[in-house]
Amino acid sequence: FSNRMALKRSSSMKTKLVNAIQLQEVEMEEEINTSEEQTNKTTYTKPMCLYYCNFITFCDQSKPKCYTVEEAVESIGFGRFHILLFVIMGSANIVEAMEIMLLAVVSPEIRCEWRLEDWQVALVSTMVFLGFMVCGVLCGYVADKYGRWKVVFGGFIWASYFSLLTSFSPSYGWFIFLRCMVGCGVAATSQGFVLKTEFIPSKYRAYLLPLASIFWMLGSMLIIVLGMTVVPTMGWRWMIRFSIIPSIILIGLFMVIPESARFQVSAGNIQGALSTLKWIARMNGATLPEGELREPEVTERGNAITLISPAFRRTSLLLWYSWFVASFSYYGSVLSSSELLEKNLLCMTDADAEHQIKHNQEEALCYCIPFNMADYQTLLISCLGEVALIPLNIGLLNIFGRKPSFAILQLLSAFFFMLVNICTTMFGFTVLLFLLRSVVSMNFNVVYIYTAEVYPTSVRSIGMGFCTSFSRVGGMIAPFIAQVLMSKSVILALSPFAIACVICAVGVAFLPIETRGRALLVSIFTFPPTVLKTDFLWG
Repeated sequence: FSNRMALKRSSSMKTKLVNAIQLQEVEMEEEINTSEEQTNKTTYTKPMCLYYCNFITFCDQSKPKCYTVEEAVESIGFGRFHILLFVIMGSANIVEAMEIMLLAVVSPEIRCEWRLEDWQVALVSTMVFLGFMVCGVLCGYVADKYGRWKVVFGGFIWASYFSLLTSFSPSYGWFIFLRCMVGCGVAATSQGFVLKTEFIPSKYRAYLLPLASIFWMLGSMLIIVLGMTVVPTMGWRWMIRFSIIPSIILIGLFMVIPESARFQVSAGNIQGALSTLKWIARMNGATLPEGELREPEVTERGNAITLISPAFRRTSLLLWYSWFVASFSYYGSVLSSSELLEKNLLCMTDADAEHQIKHNQEEALCYCIPFNMADYQTLLISCLGEVALIPLNIGLLNIFGRKPSFAILQLLSAFFFMLVNICTTMFGFTVLLFLLRSVVSMNFNVVYIYTAEVYPTSVRSIGMGFCTSFSRVGGMIAPFIAQVLMSKSVILALSPFAIACVICAVGVAFLPIETRGRALLVSIFTFPPTVLKTDFLWG
């Protein structure tokens, strides 16, 4: 009797739900002809209706039990697979960091060898970010359409090949062209962040993703150590050749990482996703939820129009600027520190005889001023700043959420950029540089996590691709301020970075949703059951 009553209540609830959906659809038709504001409201509620209709079809209680990829990932939990994933995909950050940090280490050497002016040195960094910008969107589209794994694997091979060719550059023109090609490869490997995010349970993302900064720090420190040991004895070309060894090792290790189960489901490959989830469950010593894996296929994948649809327009515009500032400030801090050290432009109260000699554009067209050991040590210490405050980063993300954390870190970035202008000791400058690198690197952590969480699986890679492309615009502009304008005035060169960070902090307040603790969306029309109705009121 109780079972019959329960089935009756369940049937009654489903009938009410379907009737409510039908009533809502009628109301939506009427709202379309009223005003633009009401039309926008329709856009937000329609995906909810479509989701519940799909959920009734795929998971009707009268049929066998079923579960989604989101539920499977949460059920499997954290285990050995995620440790392996964290190490291998984190190592991809080592490769990317080495390619980017290489620009700061090699700049004094190529400036001397090819007699380059300031703008020509800055153009080297700009060309790398140009390649990243152009290929970022393309790689995002391909990753959403054909899979994350293929793009990341191809990126490793591409970046390694052209980085090796860079070491044989016969001229400055060839050097900047080949570094641009390296930027394309690095853009592809950055899709590894999406692949990693889609495997990690929601409650662990705020812990594991910031910890990936450890690998970025290791990559930055490794290229600096190569600069200290290889450049003085064998030259910068051999330094580049040694720097591709981690990439070659990583190509072999990456073979054990599977394709994203979320992508496989969205592409209609249910069996492939099930095989992947079963393998992960066995590796973790866990079990999948009871029932069958069922999710509707997403036919609209990699559609860039979704990013500027009413549901995501405000989010996308604000994220594009946020990524621009994150890159602009990060590479501004990296290149500014190397420029200040190379040309002795710091205002120091305890400068030695060597650092008392200022080198600016008015005194000489070209200068061969290699880093000394003290300069390399300062860069090494500043790299440690990228991981020293990881516990603070994790605390901010879990306690305050993504949006407040990002706003706080942007304001701190502006503050430390301006402090670099003050006269201090060499130790004081090292501490300031340490803190500046800490907060600007944490900015990247937060914006990476937020972007991967806010976009649905169907456009997550292309959304990330657009964001990283806008970030490279910041990377393209930063060298001309940090390396060209710095010779004219230190405060004029550092002020744009501080101003951009303050504006970004204000803009973050207008992001329409906080993603802390939320399930990853499947598509704009199919949301996980854990997503609330209020989540659709996006701008």
